Amino acid sequence: MASGGQQPIPLQRDTATLPQYSVPAPQLPQSKYSQLLAVIEELGKDIRPTYTGNKMSTERLKRSIIHARILVRECLLETERSSRQN
Repeated sequence: MASGGQQPIPLQRDTATLPQYSVPAPQLPQSKYSQLLAVIEELGKDIRPTYTGNKMSTERLKRSIIHARILVRECLLETERSSRQN
């Protein structure tokens, strides 16, 4: 329910935005390395709020670190496979 003078916030179809974060629309599959770079970039956005005690940022940071570790392993495996083929 909107009260008196409040205007509804317009929504965009290609991204969902919050004051500090944006979630891009689904894209074509990326390489593991590109995915890792994107996760690392997002990690940086959660570090400062974590210092202030923001529990949501802390949990998101933990999940992102776990995701980054998995992607690092997958990148290393891709690199090893690639070097064996050459």
